Amino acid sequence: MTSARPSADDGLSPAELAAKYGLSVSGARPGLREYIRQLWGRRHFILAFSQAKLTAQYSQAKLGQVWQVVTPLLNAFVYFLIFGVIIGADRGMPREVYVPFLVTGVFVFTFTQSSVMAGVRAISGNLGLVRALHFPRASLPISFALQQLQQLLFSMVVLVAVAVIFGSYPSASWLLVVPALVLQFVFNAGLALVVARMGAKTPDLAQLMPFIMRTWMYASGVMFSIPVMLEDKPAWISDLLQYNPAALHMDLIRFALIDGYGGSNLPPHVWFATLAWSVVIGVGGFVYFWKAEERYGRG
Repeated sequence: MTSARPSADDGLSPAELAAKYGLSVSGARPGLREYIRQLWGRRHFILAFSQAKLTAQYSQAKLGQVWQVVTPLLNAFVYFLIFGVIIGADRGMPREVYVPFLVTGVFVFTFTQSSVMAGVRAISGNLGLVRALHFPRASLPISFALQQLQQLLFSMVVLVAVAVIFGSYPSASWLLVVPALVLQFVFNAGLALVVARMGAKTPDLAQLMPFIMRTWMYASGVMFSIPVMLEDKPAWISDLLQYNPAALHMDLIRFALIDGYGGSNLPPHVWFATLAWSVVIGVGGFVYFWKAEERYGRG
């Protein structure tokens, strides 16, 4: 009776065997460069998913996609009645400036607000998809941010109409809207990635987020000019609120579209500050989300 020949694999640990035959842990987090490559490979999925979500958002309503524009416009009208007429938050700002000022603030802040609210449920609200298919999970929060960008672009038609009606006509400054929206999208996507990871671990965060966003809205000068409203307060308070990213994004779009909203209304180095926020939150949020890639959909 002959004994079995010793195998070349005898004595190797499981880790050594896996390395020898090119095996890897299922669902393991890829390196950052490889993760970016995989994400780029899913770019068509990200776009199609965002478009499908946008189409389905109002599919049960009779007016359908019209609500994409009507909803923020109605919000702006309500804020105008309360803050512009009753409270007088315009503080002497001409009506032809205040109305587009307010509408711009509502539309631009809604872009950030909706991106965050969708991002916080990006993983926890799509567990079936996350568990069934293998793909970079960052595709989901980025897709939701892209969905909100597309919705804002629909709303920009109304925003441009409001600006023209109140005396602000197309000029070279309107081109600044493009880089301003790019920076805001990068910021929003990064923030959506941050809250997506947090929401995946703590689903109750979705219940708290509306209160956080409402507080942020009131602190960002959506309905009023921060330096004018706080002129009798210490200067550092006004500076702190003006340099918060939501306020910076609104100010840049207002400056681009509204003739009566000049550079004197903007904080110094506004473009640099906005770029810094976008890079820090965009890149930092992406890395923060990637570090927990292998944990999404488990547990």
